[in-house]
Amino acid sequence: MQHEDDLRGLAKVMQFMRAISVLLLVVHIYWFCYRWMESLGWTHPVVDRVLAGFQRTSGLFGSPLYTKLFCLLLLGLSCLGTRSVRSERITVRRIVPVAAIGTVLFFGCDILLHARLGTTDTGFLYTVALGAGYVCLLTAGIWLGRLLSGGMTDDPFNDENESFMQETRYIGNEYSVNLPTLFYYGKRWSPGWINVVNPFRASVVLGTPGSGKSYAVVNNYIKQMIGKGYSMYIYDFKFDDLSVIAYNHLRTHLHCYKVPPKFYVINFDDPRRSHRCNPIDARFMTDISDAYESAYTIMLNLNKTWITKQGDFFVESPIILLAAVIWFLKIYKDGRYCTFPHAIELLNKRYADLFTILTAHPSLENYLSPFMDAWKGGAQDQLQGQIASAKIPLSRMISPRLYWVMTGDDFTLDINNPDEPKVLCVGNNPDRQNIYSAALGLYNSRIVRLINKKGKLKSAVIIDELPTIYFRGLDNLIATARSNKVAVCLGFQDYSQLKRDYGDKEAAVIQNTVGNVFSGQVVGETAKTLSERFGKILQRRESMSISPEQKSRSISTQLDSLIPASKISNLSQGMFVGSVADNFGEKIDQKIFHARIVVDNGAVARETAAYVPIPEITSFRDETGTDRMDRIVEENYQRIRAEVNRIIQDELKRIKADPKLKHLIPQPKGAPVAK
Repeated sequence: MQHEDDLRGLAKVMQFMRAISVLLLVVHIYWFCYRWMESLGWTHPVVDRVLAGFQRTSGLFGSPLYTKLFCLLLLGLSCLGTRSVRSERITVRRIVPVAAIGTVLFFGCDILLHARLGTTDTGFLYTVALGAGYVCLLTAGIWLGRLLSGGMTDDPFNDENESFMQETRYIGNEYSVNLPTLFYYGKRWSPGWINVVNPFRASVVLGTPGSGKSYAVVNNYIKQMIGKGYSMYIYDFKFDDLSVIAYNHLRTHLHCYKVPPKFYVINFDDPRRSHRCNPIDARFMTDISDAYESAYTIMLNLNKTWITKQGDFFVESPIILLAAVIWFLKIYKDGRYCTFPHAIELLNKRYADLFTILTAHPSLENYLSPFMDAWKGGAQDQLQGQIASAKIPLSRMISPRLYWVMTGDDFTLDINNPDEPKVLCVGNNPDRQNIYSAALGLYNSRIVRLINKKGKLKSAVIIDELPTIYFRGLDNLIATARSNKVAVCLGFQDYSQLKRDYGDKEAAVIQNTVGNVFSGQVVGETAKTLSERFGKILQRRESMSISPEQKSRSISTQLDSLIPASKISNLSQGMFVGSVADNFGEKIDQKIFHARIVVDNGAVARETAAYVPIPEITSFRDETGTDRMDRIVEENYQRIRAEVNRIIQDELKRIKADPKLKHLIPQPKGAPVAK
């Protein structure tokens, strides 16, 4: 009731103002067309005295313009303050012509006062023109009031409500990654900063293809971390996109390191531009569990469906068999032949010879018991299935070039060694992804074990397109690496991709333990999850109902999503949402951001134009200049096969000569049993 009374009171005030406006108009005509009014007998001495008094005290009638302006002011206030029903048919294009005609007639009629016309003609024409102008202005005012009255907010997509103040300070330290931004708030774009002051709490970069996650975020991570003296491991799915950036940036920033790091590349496609490294170097394997970890990584990269079937008999059996082969090579002649290619070749030998050799070592007896039980029990079909589960996937990796890269010893994988820091880039090939991923996953697994230790240099692990490779122990690395100054940055498209390739449990751990999140355009459940992570904000809501007699408008506030899933699903290229973590003493009040990451395209283009390609690392040319790469790589392949054959022969010979072991050699059917 109180609200209705207020509305009725406001309406009366507006009507009174309009009445005063009309009265001023009449008084204006009376004063400036006095002779015409006098000839008509419409004057009165009392009115004359009152108006003369107004003129003496206020000068209101000193010029026709004064009264017109007051009249127009009151008219405008009365029109805009009147609660009228909004008309959807009224547009600005209809209002402007009427207002223009009214303005010309209302103010232009003063010309008639100076025209050489008769008193009657002047008065009549002036009154008609002035009245017509007033009516036109009144009409335009009413229409404008209907156009504006009750209109909903001019924010149809709720941009204002869903915008918020973001961090404008640059907060940097010796570890930080800082990205300049532009964010929308208060109806304008303002400069800001995304301050990743603690990259050791892990970062994820999400976004559909083309959203700009590599260009705007990952590339900046690489450049800034090299500029601050990080040792680094980079998984370059589309080799050499990231590797070229790292190589050239390192060339110009060697002065940022106490001990200048060396740049290494693993590239199976081109041995000329690849270093060689043995990922299962016997020197870094201290326990059979290390061999199991390596085998686990290899087999799950070759069979992604096994990730969700961990613990099944036909999943664990080939892993255990491969682990036993790797550990045998580690203990055989002090690990001289402990390489992944040797393991593949050895596993592809006759299983009767293989089991005889492996069981001759007591440390492998328990590992091989499931296979030996099947062998001795005559379960040949089961045994063949177990062995085939290991052989078939590994056979896809038989490649002379892969063998060449994985049998060398150019460097070790302890990239954050204070005495020998390294920047290592491993390259994949989308066309050979299924083959290379297993070998590269082995490098990943070994690096994780070697770098996650105390007393090492600060280091970064940059993995772009994470789902293309199975990274064994990634969840544990994220959870524990902070204290060892290992910064992990993971790039992938959305959480569903992560769940598909890593399983629900491991994906959930990765998703929930990262402290810094960057997200470009993502859709579906990923967008909803991120929206929930960013929380809610108090937002203004408006509603309006219109009837022929009246309209009702209500305004309320309620908690709603700070960044709705729909906004995240429709982000433009270069626009990112996310949150960052802070530190003690480096508090960030506004951790959440929704901004465009500013990249100086011109500077990037100039920088890219000055890049030099990664140089040729190994020359296969002889004294005559002939390229002998294929021949040398093939010779290495044949050498490995010959060494494995010699291992088989030497071990069988040793077992036959040992009275305690010769019973392990299977006897032909019908042969007398040895006593």
